[in-house]
Amino acid sequence: MDLRLRTISGMERNLKLLIAYDGTNFHGWQHQPGLDTVQGALEQVARRVLRHELAVVGSGRTDAGVHAAGQVANVVTGSPIPAYNLWRALGSRLPEEISLHEVRDVSPRFHAQRSAESKLYRYRIHNNSTRPVEGLRQRYRYHFWHALDVERMREAARHFVGEMDFSAMASAGCVRETMVRTVLRCDITRHYDEIAIDVEGKGFLYNQVRNMVGTLIEVGRGRWEPERVKDILDSRDRKEAGPTAPARGLCLQWVRYPAGLLTPDDDHGPSEKNEPPPVAAP
Repeated sequence: MDLRLRTISGMERNLKLLIAYDGTNFHGWQHQPGLDTVQGALEQVARRVLRHELAVVGSGRTDAGVHAAGQVANVVTGSPIPAYNLWRALGSRLPEEISLHEVRDVSPRFHAQRSAESKLYRYRIHNNSTRPVEGLRQRYRYHFWHALDVERMREAARHFVGEMDFSAMASAGCVRETMVRTVLRCDITRHYDEIAIDVEGKGFLYNQVRNMVGTLIEVGRGRWEPERVKDILDSRDRKEAGPTAPARGLCLQWVRYPAGLLTPDDDHGPSEKNEPPPVAAP
């Protein structure tokens, strides 16, 4: 039975959770028996606090080692505990690698995955001959010591923008009803030794962003010309693209939703919600 559709008691509420986590020691977002996952940790704590069976639905699956500054999830409950109190009760019980930034009542129609309009992933590269060990930055950046030409990477990145078949950027074995996805932007910036690649899209294939980054690195280091990216996409062949960039450099920054779904539209009154600090990226 889909726990999101089951009536728990009297009046149900749909709660939106805003979550940040260090994915280094997790086996990804999705629950896996016998393994530490972010979804598993959230569900375990939520069941203890809300005292009923439930399912925490995430905006999408992040792989093992991938981080999040603004992951979004939702859970349905019949508990009358105010959102602010739930924020404190849940947040204080989560593992230290997970931070709960917000709990709020939203529309019963809100679904963390299906309602998402777009999401942004940021990939960080430490482009220097020395390792980024200060402040444990090596957990959140890919150390690439060869010099990278950001202008060439930007020229190549423009080929990723638009609605197209991204089969060449999906990991081998990724099978979906359609391999067509829409990338709204692919921006590349450099600040001293750090290169940030921001990819915003309506949805992504398995490892799509990391494969895009690996391809851009090949261009940036001078192995490929920027125009080759178009040929790779047209080929729809994963073997033509660059290597998969390591998980540690990737972070889910935020997920965007229709404003009308972010407030309750039922009869149980206005929600009491916390005012969390701004979400800080790892």
